[in-house]
Amino acid sequence: MSDTGNGAPEATPGVRLTAEEKAAKFAELAQRIRGMQPEDAAASAARAGAARAEASMAEAPESEPAVPAEQAAPPVPAPAAPAAPAAPSTPVLRPAEPSADVLQRTVAVLSAGGAPVELAAAAVAAFGDGAAERLREDPWAVLGLPGVRPEHADHFARGLLGASVGPDDPRRAQALVVWVLEQAALRGHSAQELSEVAAGLERLRMPEPAAAIEEALADGRVLPFQEELTGAEAHASAAGDGDEDEPPTRTLLALETLAMAEVSLAEKLLQLMASFVPGEDGGEQAGDEPSAESESESEPEGPAETAPVSPAPAAWEAAAEAAPSSSATALIRAVAGSALVLHTGGEAARAEPAALLAAATGLGLRAWAATWTDQGKASFATLGEAGSPVVTLAELLSGTAGPGRAADGTLAMDLLIVLDAPLLDVELAATVLESLADGTRLVLSGDPGQLWSAGPGRFFADLLAAKVCPAVASRTPDFGPIGELVSGVGIGELQPVEAPDKEVVILTAKDGGEAVHRAVQLLTDSIPRALGIPAEQVVLLTPGHGGPAGTRALNAAAKARLNPGPGRFGGFDPGDRVVESPAPGVVRPARVVDGDAAGLHLEYPDGSRRTVPPAEAGRLRHGWALTVHQALGRRWPAAVVVVPEDAAPALSRQWVYTAFGRGERHLSVVHAAGPALVQAVAERPAQPRTTRLRAILAENAVDAG
Repeated sequence: MSDTGNGAPEATPGVRLTAEEKAAKFAELAQRIRGMQPEDAAASAARAGAARAEASMAEAPESEPAVPAEQAAPPVPAPAAPAAPAAPSTPVLRPAEPSADVLQRTVAVLSAGGAPVELAAAAVAAFGDGAAERLREDPWAVLGLPGVRPEHADHFARGLLGASVGPDDPRRAQALVVWVLEQAALRGHSAQELSEVAAGLERLRMPEPAAAIEEALADGRVLPFQEELTGAEAHASAAGDGDEDEPPTRTLLALETLAMAEVSLAEKLLQLMASFVPGEDGGEQAGDEPSAESESESEPEGPAETAPVSPAPAAWEAAAEAAPSSSATALIRAVAGSALVLHTGGEAARAEPAALLAAATGLGLRAWAATWTDQGKASFATLGEAGSPVVTLAELLSGTAGPGRAADGTLAMDLLIVLDAPLLDVELAATVLESLADGTRLVLSGDPGQLWSAGPGRFFADLLAAKVCPAVASRTPDFGPIGELVSGVGIGELQPVEAPDKEVVILTAKDGGEAVHRAVQLLTDSIPRALGIPAEQVVLLTPGHGGPAGTRALNAAAKARLNPGPGRFGGFDPGDRVVESPAPGVVRPARVVDGDAAGLHLEYPDGSRRTVPPAEAGRLRHGWALTVHQALGRRWPAAVVVVPEDAAPALSRQWVYTAFGRGERHLSVVHAAGPALVQAVAERPAQPRTTRLRAILAENAVDAG
């Protein structure tokens, strides 16, 4: 065998299928999937999961990414695998140090296959003490480690197995199907159409993609689903097939973890609504003293389980009429009669959930609000009274703040208001829902125009589209020139706005180099001098890390102007502005205080300090410039949005809307993308994502009816 262009083993001449044969095999596979019952897939996954658990030790907690050494195959930066459900900023539990013997055996296997020995710690963290045996039995398991791509895994397998390895090896087939779906998850998809997975396998030179998919389905790490199409997709499919008797469908494949998360999420949402019992007039009102007889009858024998408080409709109506705005009144009324309520609006509309929180607390409910970031928490708290029950989502789920847990493990509350709800991926959303007791009211609030979660799914958007619960759209606009500009972007229009106090400034640049120069000039001189906003309160935003005007170029230029130095502590100097990313979609800004052999000493905006050990330094970046995705959940007094000439593929209305809304008092746009910016706002609402939540909710609602 010889190497192909991407490192895959070359298939034996004469065994490749023709296009017609491949199409026939996929049609046969899709037909078999179509005939499966939904419970067949779940049962298959359960059996496969049990077999895997029996065959190997329990997985250790995820380790820090290792930095691969020079590899035989071309090194390509690889994003991390989809993380397990975790709240933003949740402290990471460190696994116990592996024994020297386990590491030695793992290093020996990696060396024998020509893989970097630096992957040993990550392999032990992923596969436990049996890592060496696992890699020897299944060399393609290395594909699950940080920084490893298919060509690297193929090279490692050839190093261990020699001439016996073939491109259609079942172990390779299973690993590549999972890898293709993991890459899709990194782009936000919780599922992929069968044809798209097949195309991905074709690009990886898999001889028989249909057979590879069957191997992955048999293993149970991938589950198949048949979904009926609706709307424009249904009409297009029906016109293409010409079969009007059968409803048009599509065949989807999903990683077991994501499939089960979406199913669990849908079931819990419907359960929450089905178990809800609104209050009744004539019963005990909030604040009424219970009688001695009722007290004696309700004394628990064991740990107390407090039933959710449910004020009478008259009490809710009085609270609604006292609300400060008509939108807040509508929100309170919706929550009075429903377990699940969606609330949409911009930054100014956050006053409405704040009014709901105050009203619910006044009615005697154990009500809490949860925000995505600490900055969001501080900002939301200013909208209510001092001591308002507001926490970050991380604090709530970890138990470091908030109401704590009841005896049954659920959160001890009657109402939860989740701000920034569009940022919840399906796994985190499922974690939140599983934490709520039956009868708890849940309000999901957010701006539907902003970017979706960093993780897979489009939870909030799917719920809005499914129309399974009341949705209250705020009528409170974001005022001022920035609010006017962002509102126009939200409806697909990018129009100039009046900005008498330089609230909005649009500058053009001929290329990325000039864009960097202008952006740094705004950061270090123009904005502080003209508007009195210091540089530490200004952020530079751009689509990506690379390129002539990405975060790397912008941060290098900003550091040279604001805090020049040799980078003596792993590329950082005292005084550097940095951001820490403990998990995808989670960013914590900080400042470098000092550094030594123990690591970098950081100070966070709330005054707390932490030492980042050298092994974790790879999660740090300079923080004068961020991508817009890194800026989610935060705002700054001033924002400078840089749109370089190579940004067109990354631009969408969602991106522009989110970027332009990060500035509170001032927004500068340094624009070098020509017509691409206007076209993105007008023609590209959002980067599409394939998900299953909306269809699952529809199916379950029909079954329940």
